Amino acid sequence: MLRPDLTSPAALSSVNTRPSAVANSTPLSCTAPFDQLARSLTKSPNMSDDERETKPFKFVTAGVDARFPNTNQTKHCWQNYVDYHKCILAKGEDFAPCRQFYLAYKSLCPSGWHQRWDEQREAGNFPARLE
Repeated sequence: MLRPDLTSPAALSSVNTRPSAVANSTPLSCTAPFDQLARSLTKSPNMSDDERETKPFKFVTAGVDARFPNTNQTKHCWQNYVDYHKCILAKGEDFAPCRQFYLAYKSLCPSGWHQRWDEQREAGNFPARLE
């Protein structure tokens, strides 16, 4: 079987690399389904682009802590979880500075970890002293 000469621009433009059903449609994009979903969720059918309201979003994560300089933040996660529970036991849940520990461990820890730690605390076999 002879291979086509693909070195000339004319030959390259005549090569169809997509299936014939899609060849004449708009270019394919790997994010196209996600873009369509995002548009359908953020815009009603009879709303123009000018009428669409954009809400600000602030991505917040735990700040830098000099005690945990490495990339692996496992100990940082653990320490914030323990500090939060020590804080609310000592000062109560309404004490505002405790919220910083809460936000830090919620940001750093996988949900499975703190759910397991909550179960351990309730069962009385949590490995750290919280008093």
